[in-house]
Amino acid sequence: MHITEQLRKPVKEVNYLNVENTDRYRPILRFFYLKYERMKYWLYQEDVYEALREDPYFAHYTIEQCQQDLATLAGWGNLVTIQDSKNVRTLEEFKNRRYQYQLSEYTVEIERMVIRLENLLVEGASLEPSLLERMKEALARLPQMADAPIGQAYGWWQGLENDFVRLNQNYQDYMRALNSARAEELMRTQEFLVFKDHLIEYLRTFVKALQQNASMIEATIRNADSAQIEQILEKIVEYEMNIPRIDAQPEHTAIRERMHGKWLSIEEWFVTKGTQEAEASKVFDATNEIIRKITRYATRLSEMNNLGANRREEYFKVAEMFGKCQQIHEAHRLAACVFGIESPLHLKGDMPRATDSIHSSIYEEDPCIIKLAPRTRTYHEKANRPQIADQSQEQARIRQELLERLQRERALLDSYIQDSRLDFAALPTIEPQIRDTFLLWLSKALENEHQRGKTEDGRTYHLEGSWEETCILHCTDGTFQMPAFVICFED
Repeated sequence: MHITEQLRKPVKEVNYLNVENTDRYRPILRFFYLKYERMKYWLYQEDVYEALREDPYFAHYTIEQCQQDLATLAGWGNLVTIQDSKNVRTLEEFKNRRYQYQLSEYTVEIERMVIRLENLLVEGASLEPSLLERMKEALARLPQMADAPIGQAYGWWQGLENDFVRLNQNYQDYMRALNSARAEELMRTQEFLVFKDHLIEYLRTFVKALQQNASMIEATIRNADSAQIEQILEKIVEYEMNIPRIDAQPEHTAIRERMHGKWLSIEEWFVTKGTQEAEASKVFDATNEIIRKITRYATRLSEMNNLGANRREEYFKVAEMFGKCQQIHEAHRLAACVFGIESPLHLKGDMPRATDSIHSSIYEEDPCIIKLAPRTRTYHEKANRPQIADQSQEQARIRQELLERLQRERALLDSYIQDSRLDFAALPTIEPQIRDTFLLWLSKALENEHQRGKTEDGRTYHLEGSWEETCILHCTDGTFQMPAFVICFED
């Protein structure tokens, strides 16, 4: 982290948010901001004073206080002032310095942030699987952007960057809401059972979209040419440098580092590097954990409802039985059977019995022998060291079952390979576990720079085909679109 002078200096423009007269400063700047949104930038002191006096809270507000507040905000840098000398007719009017006021750039951004904070609970966050689809389509056009015009490349980059920022921020905000203390409290209420199915389906839709698109985005980034990426980023930096700015011209090095940092963030979000797990995998695990937690809470609530219903029926049956008793002694005997004796005597101990009959007398039971140990610190029971049991037969049986299962799975996989070629476009409807094995072979070859790989049983293969041609892979749990690759096995 490089700490600059800009980072160390205080930001005086935010002083108005938490000072003694905040109740006056904030309405003034909010009035300026609303006029700024309507493209009315310069305002007079009288405009601000008349707008505030319309509210009953400022019934005793004076023009001197307004002038003092505007001067304070201008001193903090929230307002930019300019002397209005167009309508000055006398020297006295010029000495009074009638000013016009305008919001500074910092204050505009601060007010936008404050408005977002005020509406944070109203707007909320959401999970948008369409952002993953759009990012996948945008990254598929990455090789074309190397030869595209500079304006088209910049527009492509802006769309990709905005989708990535929205995806990351919306997911973090949504997960923070689900992991909050208020969400935990709501999950323990009966009202949660009404919409828990809709919530689980919503999360599973996002997980499915993430699983389908993240692997393709990762493969696209891995296969991307670094020279083309550098060429595209240089175009974006050049476009940024050519934007005319009145206040200051940014440095070429700073813009270049910022663009490379954004591309590195996208790459780390989808691509696993060594022992560093991709952020997409963490998002996948965290979302599944949320689904499991929601399911646990819903199951617990359902069990509580069923338990209460069963107990109500039992209590109603017991009340009927007591209602049929003719005498109080009969009710006492029934209470002893239902609730037990009022004051029983118990002998506590772990005593084994020869029978489970409740009619057996203690005189008919065998005596219970309890071995007493001396109460000394040096006494230790003799350790019983059992011999190690021979597990060779059990291990041989498990090994044989494993080999037979592997042979059955290999025979099933080989049935889809025709003439040493596995064509994804020609595959029939397959099971999910077969699909996962084929996609594992495909990902191993895509991660290799020569597009070669090796199966678990030692067979080597290479890939044929390109990303442009696609096919539909049919599975028993659904279908998805993928590039029409062909895995060719070598002798």
